[in-house]
Amino acid sequence: MEEDGRDRQVSFDRMRQRSDQVGGWLAEHGVAPGDHVMLMLGNQVELWESMLAVMKIGAVLLPTTTVLTPGDLRDRVERGLVKHVIANAADTGKFDGLGGFSRIVVGDPVDGWAPYADAAGWTGTRPEVAVRSDDPSLVYFTSGTTNRPKMVVHTRVSYPVGHLTTMYWLGLQPGDVHLAISSPGWAKHAWSCFFAPWIAEATVFVFNYARFDAAALRQQLDRGGVTTFCAPPTVWRMLIRADLGAKPLALREALSAGEPLNPEVIDRVQDAWGLTIRDGYGQTEMTAIIANTPGSPVKSGSMGVPLPGVGIALVDPISGEQADEGEIAIDLQQTSPYLMAGYLGVPGTGAGTTERYYRTGDVAQRDADGVITFIGRTDDIFKSSDYKVSPFEVESVLIEHPAVMEAAVVPAPEETRLNAVKAYVALAPGWAADEGTALAVLQYAREQLPPFQRVRRLEFFDLPKTISGKIRRVELRQREADAARDGVALPDEWRDDGFPQLRGGRA
Repeated sequence: MEEDGRDRQVSFDRMRQRSDQVGGWLAEHGVAPGDHVMLMLGNQVELWESMLAVMKIGAVLLPTTTVLTPGDLRDRVERGLVKHVIANAADTGKFDGLGGFSRIVVGDPVDGWAPYADAAGWTGTRPEVAVRSDDPSLVYFTSGTTNRPKMVVHTRVSYPVGHLTTMYWLGLQPGDVHLAISSPGWAKHAWSCFFAPWIAEATVFVFNYARFDAAALRQQLDRGGVTTFCAPPTVWRMLIRADLGAKPLALREALSAGEPLNPEVIDRVQDAWGLTIRDGYGQTEMTAIIANTPGSPVKSGSMGVPLPGVGIALVDPISGEQADEGEIAIDLQQTSPYLMAGYLGVPGTGAGTTERYYRTGDVAQRDADGVITFIGRTDDIFKSSDYKVSPFEVESVLIEHPAVMEAAVVPAPEETRLNAVKAYVALAPGWAADEGTALAVLQYAREQLPPFQRVRRLEFFDLPKTISGKIRRVELRQREADAARDGVALPDEWRDDGFPQLRGGRA
């Protein structure tokens, strides 16, 4: 569905025919089994045709977002061992100066690029290709929140079969209409816009928009008869800032993934729609592995429980033993068809490790009922006054204040406490980045948080994000470390000890 009301419907049989045709045409134009094929396409029919076609002829997909810098694109082409590129005409110029691969253009003709449209006239027979279950099928780039993106290799099993866990979490049934807000080029798009819905014999509903509009999205949920809807926390926050209105008529399941969802958002949607947003957890390196499952009670703020067939352990970072709080890990003594083969060019990673556990880098705690709650990335958690501070817990409180659209909490080095709790805040519309707003947010945090988690420094800031939309706290931590090293105060920072109203009381 396009913003202007135009829509296009494609049957499963038509998709089968077209992907066979495109696959045969690609093979005739030199795409061989094992070749790496970069796809730089939007949410358009050609994306789904190409993904199926490339897999059918035994080649390897590298789906890639269109919003890359020239340096990012060069890095992906070179490290990704790309032999062929399929891109829209508007994006072909991004590949100028890069070589070593064949070029196929979707849309208007471009010199030096083979027209994808020619596949429509191909009348041969698609070659039958035999592949092993452990052969590479997809390479996805991670979002790069802390360093250069890794290249995640998935096999002919790990995503197609592994996404049975994702299908179960989403609650998909035959005949459903599933809408997931996700951009091509990221693994979540493969999760919820390709593998899981089609495994369930459900329809993939796509809403294309140039700029997010909560009201327009809300209308599409009804217009498309959407039964299951999954969106990242940022979209859910935008929806609740707008008018949620009545529950969409056909909607049965509401879901969130990408980053932990704050309890306040879950409560607001529950009040308006009578549906509980079910959080799910996984990474580019795997399918969904922990989730709040359909029909199960949801403990607000939790990720849920291990999905069927998934062996999950929380591992103490020092002893390496299982604990009730520790790093989320996959127990490789159990079968793990949902885990990547490894990182491209890095042997001994993923399913190829000789260790017992595959460690995710995320820390969580498990309660007496076995329910798991996210605490933070191992490199995000920090100490203040000898207490461990989870940025997610503090951010969950901050976002409940109406002035706060998004927040990122990081350590600000200081002598007395080792680190002060610093909050970078993206303001909601209608709020000014001034003293009054700073006092309101700091006062709210003071009232709602225990003393060791108190926000002592605040800055209104345009939060740095990866091209997939995840906050790069690493940049903010470095900003604080640089300021402390140079002995300078950040000019736009508000501190709690600068407000007489906040002096005294709890330490």
